[in-house]
Parts: sequence; structure tokens; C-alpha cells
Amino acid sequence: MAAAAVVAPQAEASESWYLALLGFAEHFRTSSPPKIRLCVHCLQAVFQFKPPQRIEARTHLQLGSVLYHHTKNSELARQHLEKAWFISQQIPQFEDVKFEAASLLSELYCRENSVDSAKPLLRKAIQISQQTPYWHCRLLFQLAQLHTLEKDLVSACDLLGVGAEYARVVGSEYTRGITLEPRQESSPTDHLPGDRRPSPIWHAQALFLLSKGMLLLMERKLQEVHPLLTLCGQIVENWQGNPIQKESLRVFFLVLQVTHYLDAGQVKSVKPCLKQLQQCIQTISTLHDDEILPSNPADLFHWLPKEHMCVLVYLVTVMHSMQAGYLEKAQKYTDKALMQLEKLKMLDSSPILSSFQVILLEHIIMCRLVTGHKATALQEISQVCQLCQQSPRLFSNHAAQLHTLLGLYCISVNCMDNAEAQFTTALRLTTHQELWTFIVTNLASVYIREGNRHQELYSLLERINPDHNFPVSSHCLRAAAFYIRGLFSFFQGRYNEAKRFLRETLKMSNAEDLNRLTACSLVLLGHIFYVLGNHRESNNMVVPAMQLASKIPDMSVQLWSSALLRGKVIPSPRLADTYYYLFFQIR
Repeated sequence: MAAAAVVAPQAEASESWYLALLGFAEHFRTSSPPKIRLCVHCLQAVFQFKPPQRIEARTHLQLGSVLYHHTKNSELARQHLEKAWFISQQIPQFEDVKFEAASLLSELYCRENSVDSAKPLLRKAIQISQQTPYWHCRLLFQLAQLHTLEKDLVSACDLLGVGAEYARVVGSEYTRGITLEPRQESSPTDHLPGDRRPSPIWHAQALFLLSKGMLLLMERKLQEVHPLLTLCGQIVENWQGNPIQKESLRVFFLVLQVTHYLDAGQVKSVKPCLKQLQQCIQTISTLHDDEILPSNPADLFHWLPKEHMCVLVYLVTVMHSMQAGYLEKAQKYTDKALMQLEKLKMLDSSPILSSFQVILLEHIIMCRLVTGHKATALQEISQVCQLCQQSPRLFSNHAAQLHTLLGLYCISVNCMDNAEAQFTTALRLTTHQELWTFIVTNLASVYIREGNRHQELYSLLERINPDHNFPVSSHCLRAAAFYIRGLFSFFQGRYNEAKRFLRETLKMSNAEDLNRLTACSLVLLGHIFYVLGNHRESNNMVVPAMQLASKIPDMSVQLWSSALLRGKVIPSPRLADTYYYLFFQIR
């Protein structure tokens, strides 16, 4: 505990009773298991000595922090943090306590769903922190994140723009970016005796710009994204700093590029960026933090911890593998990522880990359905439900995806009425254009298979017409829309029209290595030729479809191809064992 006492601020270190109580409090906090009640008692005892304002404010902050992080007594935590914020504003040159209290108090307000209290608090703290670059940037990030969680992306982008300009003015080159997290193993205010904040940071510019690029991608403002990403790429390549910071920036930049390509359904075009990203995370994993500590302690800021970045790279690799139809590869990386997540969640309660876990499970569920493991898929859907129930925000963000997954499962077991109900519910819950298009495409396949929903089907097909005003820019989804048109024409007996649509699907899917769409299109073309009596041409389509389906592997297309090759398909099949859900990253 001597080390803990040494770092107490010089002005406060002369009080021996204060150091003794802090030492005891820290001892109880770091015990195994922690003795939080005794820690709190020690800190409360400080007030019995009627301490000066600086000690009083700092103790309120420490009590608020311990109660916030280690107990469920939010009311008492809020009272202490509010007192720390109020008292510290009256003390000159007391920025570390003042802004730490404002930051933590706003977090607590948000946790209590008192966002209207958090916003003015952060705005005031931002206003008075302009002479403290570290805290000014961090508070800007925090308020931008709050607006993002409320889906007010315009306000969030504006704040990040302010941050980027501020960082430029103060000479920073690293922080123009996402929500900043100090790279420390414990919460900043958990270190009781006085956690001095680092000197002004000079590396904010790149992070602010990259964060703004991320939000612009979420808003689909692609005309603004492209020049911004180009600028970010130049900054990242030219920035001279310690290796782990540079590589972290590059990971952030490449993650944005990869997700941009995947949103556009460009599975083949993304491969060079994805390869760079995978190499980059390998480089980071070989760097040891203690070997590259910068001279400026403020440089300890990273947009994500290294371990979280590894999981994120696994996640985007899974997303790519699913779209490309490499399902065994997707399962391999999902297993690795989930194993890593389980280890991290034992030590880290960060909400982003649960988000990663849910998205990974959403992808592996689709994988199970294609490979025929329906019971396992249903168990994993239940697991996603349990995870989402632990967090209202997570449930709100993934409710549409959950209903979509249930709809896909219902298709796989041939329960079309239930599939329709799930997809219809999902459509009501989503505002995400790509997810909406994905759901409508699958709902159209349900109506096609039911055979008696022509009015609803025509309405849906008009809304996802790939030849005219297609609602999204995704190459993959547009190719899927052509496939759905071909499928409908096939069931209507308009074979020439069906072949035209399917050839368009093949053209688009081959251009971007969309293997599952290619396999589905080939086998359906083969079926058309089979119905027309052209068995030779049918085999020319079905054999490569069978080979591709075996490589994916896609159980339904394999069964369909096998039936055609054996000549056991009736001329007008219902295709009851074939599923037409097409892969897109559900987020």
C-alpha cells in the first residue's frame, strides 16, 4: 500500500490520516475477493476529519466510482459524483477530479436512462475543458457516443468534426476517432489515491476522422465517406508514432474499408483489404505493450483494446466468409472468436463484447441452417435471446434480426405461415435499409412457395425491382433480387424470362465470388433446362452447381442437384426442401 500512498497528490499527501485511510481502502478494494463494504467505510471515514475541499471532492469521486463499478447502489453513487462535480468546479487547477466526475456521472445518468441530464452535463464539461486537451477530446467522444446511441448521427458527426478541428489546432495527429478507452486494466477512477490525468494529448486527429467516417457509413452518406476515408488512409500511412498506435489506427481504417465493401456486397473486391487487416492484427498481436510505452502518457489512448480488435477481425472475416459461401471457414473463425470472447468476458464486462457475441451467433445460425444443422441453429437462436434479454439496448438493436433468424428457421422446416409472421414482424422493427431488403427478399420467396399470394408478391417484387430504383447499393442483394425474379418466373412457367433473370444473377455473383448465389442459380437453370427436355444442358448446369454446393457445403442445393442428376424431379416441383435465404451481414 506504500506505492498507493506515494501517488497521492502532493498537496494532499501531508495528511497522514488521509494516506492511511486511502491505503486501507485500496487494500480492501484489491483484496480477493474485493471487500467493497470495508473499502467504502474507509473512504466515508475521511469526512469525519472535516477535510479541505480538494480532499473532500476527490473522496466523493472515489466513493462514487467504487459504488458505480462494484455495487448496485446507483442512488448513493450519483449523490457522491454530483458532490464531486459541484465542489471541484469551485477549486482552481483541479481538472482531473472535475472532468472525471463529469464523465462518470454522465455514464451513470445514461445507465439510469436519464439522458436529458447527461447531455447538458457533458456540454458544460466540454465548454470549460478547452484548455485541457485530453479531457476536451475525451468528453467530445463521450457526447458523440451518446448521440450515436440515440441514433442522432447528425449531431454525433458534428461533434466529431469539432473534435477533428480542435485536434488540428492543438497539433494532434493521432486522435481526429471512435469512442476512446484508456488502455488500462481497471477503471480509471478505481485507483483510489488520485489517478492523475496525463498531460495534453497530441494524437486525436486521426481517431476523430475515422469515427466520423464510421458514422457516415452508418448514415449511408457515401459521397462524404469516400474522400474522408482517402484522407484517413493518408494520415494513417504518414503518421509517425509508436508501432502499436500506428497499427491500431490501421486496423480501424481497414475495418471501415472492409465493412464498406461488405455493405456493398462486394465480396471479391474486399479481399485485398481483408488480407491487409488480417496481417495487421497479426502484427499487433506480436507487439508487447510494455515494450512500446510512449514518453507521453496520453498516448496510452486506443480506440479499442488489442484483445477486442482481434475478436473484431475474426467477426469481419466471418461476415466475409458467409457472403462468399465459405461456410466451413466461417464456422472455424466463429469458434475461435467465441472462445476468445468467453475468456475476455471473465475479466471484462464491456458491452461491446456481448454485441460481438450476438453478431457472431447470428451468422453461425445462418450457417447451421444451410448445412442442415437445424436443431443446433434453434439452440443458438435461444442463446441469442438470452443474451439480448440481459441488455435492453442490445435487445432493441437486434430484435429485427432475431425475428429474421426465426423466419429463416421456419423456412428450413417448411413452416411458411410462421416464416411469414416472423418476417412481417421483423419488417416493422427495422429501419436498416439493407436488412429491410434482405427480409423482403426472403418474404418474397415464402410467397412464391405458397403459390396463392400473388397480390402481396407483386407488391414486394415491385419494391425490390433490381432493374429500377433498387433500394440499396448492395451488389449481393441486387443479385439476390434477380434470383427471386427468376424463381418467380420459373414457377409461372415463363422459362425464357426466368433464364434472363438467372443469367443476370450468375453474371453478378461470378463478378464478386458469391458462391451460394452462383450454386442456386446454376441448379435452377439446370432445372429449367430439365423441364424443357434439354438434359445435356441441364447437366452442364447441375454438375458445377453440385460441385460448388459440396464445397460450401449447402445441403439443400446438393439434394436438389442430386435429384436432377438422377432424373427424379417432376416437371413442376414445389421445391419443398430448398431454401432461398441469401446471406448478408445481419447487424
